[in-house]
Amino acid sequence: MTSSRTGTDVPEGPTTAVKMTLLTLTTMVVGSMVGAGVFSLPSRFAQETGVAGALIAWAIAGTGMLMLAFVFQTLAVRRPDLDAGVYAYAKAGFGEYLGFFSAFGYWASACVGNVTYWVLITSTIGAVWPALGDGDTVPAVIVSTAGLWAFYLLIRRGVKEAAAINRVVTVAKVVPIIVFVILALFFFDAKVFADNFGGADYAGSLFNQVRGTMLATVFVFLGVEGASVYSRHAKRREDIGRATVLGFLSVFAVFASVTIVSYGILPMADIAELRQPSMAAVLEEAVGTWGQVFVSVGLIMSVLGAYLAWTLMAAEVLFVAAKDDDMPRFLRRSNPADVPVPALLMTTLLSQVVLIITLFSDDAFNFALDLTSALSLIPFLLAAAFAVKIMVRPDGLTKGSSQRRYLVVSIVATLYTAFLLFAAGLKFVLVSFIVYAPATILFAMARREQGRRVFSPAELVICAVSVAGAVIGVAALASGWISL
Repeated sequence: MTSSRTGTDVPEGPTTAVKMTLLTLTTMVVGSMVGAGVFSLPSRFAQETGVAGALIAWAIAGTGMLMLAFVFQTLAVRRPDLDAGVYAYAKAGFGEYLGFFSAFGYWASACVGNVTYWVLITSTIGAVWPALGDGDTVPAVIVSTAGLWAFYLLIRRGVKEAAAINRVVTVAKVVPIIVFVILALFFFDAKVFADNFGGADYAGSLFNQVRGTMLATVFVFLGVEGASVYSRHAKRREDIGRATVLGFLSVFAVFASVTIVSYGILPMADIAELRQPSMAAVLEEAVGTWGQVFVSVGLIMSVLGAYLAWTLMAAEVLFVAAKDDDMPRFLRRSNPADVPVPALLMTTLLSQVVLIITLFSDDAFNFALDLTSALSLIPFLLAAAFAVKIMVRPDGLTKGSSQRRYLVVSIVATLYTAFLLFAAGLKFVLVSFIVYAPATILFAMARREQGRRVFSPAELVICAVSVAGAVIGVAALASGWISL
């Protein structure tokens, strides 16, 4: 592999190790979570639920994701030998093939999620440049493609430089969100809020309202596992768990507040019809045009920072999986700046493909958002289930009430992620299979490089299930039963 700086060939591994402090790890988590999702929350929630359903949804999502944060914190301490977070936990708990699926699914969800960032950026600019539309026009895709590859070149320069930029951007982008909440409270209309409490006529039952918001909450919390993905870069092992919990608690109140205060500005049906980013449109209603401009600038800062963090994490997952012989060997190469360039290139290429697919989607932003959430659920479920598995076997690290407490946390996290799969619905499960099934080619390549049999009998069954799901998904798309 040729270094971007020196032109030297570095076939495997970095020459220097970049170590991150607790502050840097925490900002990686916050930077990953505070991205496109928060700016879309008012409209996304208003399309499904009123105030009551939103409060219940945030209570469920907050509890469930906090349990997942505790799971990652606990696993970081209990299994310090596992340095790739979500992927490593799935492999250690359930074998190489499911570990591979977890790595690929997490990586693919990050790539699809990155597309939502560019769609939202171009949709925001589309308010003043109509040719960009809602971020799903040909000019919008061209602009997004330019940004995609510009970041590829930036990140090639090094993890340390990219992480430092992310730390600055994380601080800058939180300010407009907090200002939005404060201004929305100042212009809050109690009567409008009360009218929105039970939801509009189109919202359906309270259960359906809550279920309809679940994927949106998953998307905004993606990144809570960010510190665990970067385990190998941490100065101190205990900082991984601390950064995970600190990052989660830092953003939870902000996310919930953005949603709830919006119901006091406009009727629910009006919020549901707002173009994205709906947070900017809500503030425009409250304070005028300057509010939309203010939020739009904050959004672009926020989204670019989140894109940087997610691209780093996605490439890291492929790199570590290749180092463990679960991905083809070419993905384990890195340059002297500690950047896994082939993995970074694959990440950028998949985002490019999904970006082009948005041209054929009825609602590019929401489709990419929901697919991102659905793809991430399998890795989360396997990580939580692995925590349950090790908690039922006392190892002397925890005893008595501590062991029981960790076990309860792990079980709640597992049940929560299983419920999210149900909430996602059959459409996104089938589309996820379409993404997962072809990835088996990479697994087969890795096995053949090692001179091993491609599949064990159990792995062959899992492969058959994924292929069958993909075939059904393709047939459903072709028949029009499900659509993009």
